[in-house]
Amino acid sequence: MSKLTTVKVKSDHADLHELIQRLDEDLLERYPADEIYLVDFSNPKVKEMIFAVVYMDGKPVACGGLRPIDKEEMELKRFYVDSSYRRQGIGASLLSFLENEAQKQGILRIKLETGAAQPESIALYTKQGYEPIERFGEYEHDVNSLCYGKKLHLSL
Repeated sequence: MSKLTTVKVKSDHADLHELIQRLDEDLLERYPADEIYLVDFSNPKVKEMIFAVVYMDGKPVACGGLRPIDKEEMELKRFYVDSSYRRQGIGASLLSFLENEAQKQGILRIKLETGAAQPESIALYTKQGYEPIERFGEYEHDVNSLCYGKKLHLSL
C-alpha cells in the first residue's frame, strides 16, 4: 500500500515549484496565457500564504496554497494533482488539509477560481462542498472564470 504524506512547505520549496511548473504547463494546454492567474513568487506577500505538498511514497504528486483575502477569507491557489495520480483521493485529502490549516487561523470561508476547461477540478470542489459564487477580486470581470466558495465550520 502506498504511503501518502502531506507537508506544509515554505513558498521557496523546490518540490512546490516543480509541481507548480507542471500545473502551469497543464493550464497552458487548456487556456490562453492571459487567462491563467499565477502567484507572483517575487511578491513579499507570498510569505503570508500557506503551501502544502503531498508525497506518495516520497514522490511529490500534488500541491496547493491558500492566499489570505482578509481576516475571515482565504483563496485556494495553485491547487494541482499530477495527472498520473488523480482519482485516488489525493485532491480531497489535500483540500481537507488546507481547510484545516485555514480553520486554525480562524478563517471562515475559502474561495477559489477555476475554469470550464477543468471539469475534474469542478467535480472535486463541488463534491467537497464548494458552491458557485459571484466572481471576486481579480476575476470579477473575467467572464471565463468560474468561482466557488465554502463556509468552514468552526471547531469547538
